Amino acid sequence: MLLLKFLNSIFSAVSMRNKMLFIALSKIWAKRRTTLRDTIEVAIILMLSRRRRRNTSRAQLRLLPFVTALRKMAASVCRVGSTVGRVLAKNRSPILLSLRRGQASVSYAQSLVGAPETRLTALDNGLRVASEETGHATCTVGLWISTGSRYESEKNNGAGFFLEHLAFKGTKKHPQTALEQQVESMGAHLSAYTSREHTAYYMKTLSKDLPKAVELLSEVVQNCSLSEAEIEQQRGVVLRELEEIGGNLQEVCLDLLHATAFQGTPLGHSVLGPSSNARTLTRQDLVDYINSHYKAPRMVLAAAGGVNHDELVDLAKTHFSGVSFEYEGDAVPVLSPCRFTGSEIRMRDDGLPLAHVAIAVEGASAASPDIVPLMVANSIIGSFDLTFGGGKNLSSRLARLAVEEKLCHSFQAFHSSYSDTGLFGIHFVADKHYIEDMMHWSQNAWMNLCTTATESDVARGKQALKASLVGQLNGTTPICDDIGRHILNYGRRIPLAEWDARIDAVTPRLVRDICSKYIYDKCPAVVAVGPCEQLPDYNRVRSAMYWLRF
Repeated sequence: MLLLKFLNSIFSAVSMRNKMLFIALSKIWAKRRTTLRDTIEVAIILMLSRRRRRNTSRAQLRLLPFVTALRKMAASVCRVGSTVGRVLAKNRSPILLSLRRGQASVSYAQSLVGAPETRLTALDNGLRVASEETGHATCTVGLWISTGSRYESEKNNGAGFFLEHLAFKGTKKHPQTALEQQVESMGAHLSAYTSREHTAYYMKTLSKDLPKAVELLSEVVQNCSLSEAEIEQQRGVVLRELEEIGGNLQEVCLDLLHATAFQGTPLGHSVLGPSSNARTLTRQDLVDYINSHYKAPRMVLAAAGGVNHDELVDLAKTHFSGVSFEYEGDAVPVLSPCRFTGSEIRMRDDGLPLAHVAIAVEGASAASPDIVPLMVANSIIGSFDLTFGGGKNLSSRLARLAVEEKLCHSFQAFHSSYSDTGLFGIHFVADKHYIEDMMHWSQNAWMNLCTTATESDVARGKQALKASLVGQLNGTTPICDDIGRHILNYGRRIPLAEWDARIDAVTPRLVRDICSKYIYDKCPAVVAVGPCEQLPDYNRVRSAMYWLRF
């Protein structure tokens, strides 16, 4: 231990470059079994030679008095050289660990600063063009539109999802067979999705085929054939998909959560819509939907990968300059205000083996300054799945309890943010005998966030959130999707460096304050599907949303 303290004192007196040198020499010593004396001799020679090449630093001057002592000490320490190596490894010297962390943080910071820039250009008709050039051989290009189930009425709920199925069934210029052949000949992947506030059509292809990809996307969005025969054919497909989604209890649970939390408002609509609408939607309903929402100011042409922004802008002018920016009369689609209602829905089915339960409170909107602390809080609670392993060594307190007490098969903390509101909650899958216990500990985790979030909890949550944000952008398609959604939500692409700075600014006190604002003593929305007899009464759930503190 005396030797360890002495070496640490030497480390504190030398420069970062010399510390890195010592670490490298230590590895050589450990691998090649050279003596400690030889290693120190090499270090001294290199340090002194560096001194001759440039002005002597103060750190080196402080180091020189130790040179003689090191030479004398080396001879006596050689006989226990291997023991010293084991001591250093076993005790995990804080100096060495801090250096490794420093190297990693510098590399991470440099990667954030060196990230490609997202360029944004607006056309004369209001359509925005955004791109990030990464130099890849492939690219993803797509059209993101500010429309979804939230913009639908009770009558046409599901129209956006229906159009998603019709998009690739042929255009006025390219019949379905010709369209499919062109996509296949490019080796491209054409896809689409619809959410509550956004609709996207995108294609992943080789960078050299970008012009053709933009042309096909333009055809799909502006000139979809919408023939009666195709509508009837896709009607059956949509109904079958609705039936399949009905078997996905997690999707059912989260749809019901929106339905009860935002009851009586458009945000409570399901993306897929009810089966009754799928049977009755007409061609005119779909045409009216396109004419009302597919307008240039509501669109973003986004691309990522091997793309040139100026070329993309020229392609957008060629293929999308004709997209209208005018609305018929004053029929400008606006978001209806949404209100959150604390309530519950229970769909009891004792024939199911497991219960799906979700509890949520109203969260922050996508552009709210409170979004980052809530994201950190969400990361603190984390997730758990029985099939993933980890056991009692999991970092999340709720996950460790789930393992030790066998509370559930899985749980996932989530935060769904929209333009003016959000949902902050937990979804879990549990055996019917453990529903009450899991609900208790889930709410207890919320109360801990409001009252006792510690420095270590917040530090862990921040690191997990950073890793999640970086890990999500692992290809051109996720990056392109990120660009499109950011432009629609914020009017710009928020770079990772800015996210990193905002996350670093979160403190334990801020987490406690923001969680108290959104969670503490608030009425939750609760949904349970399956054998949910043991789920506590809503009044009991509501009473667990605060603690009696004196």
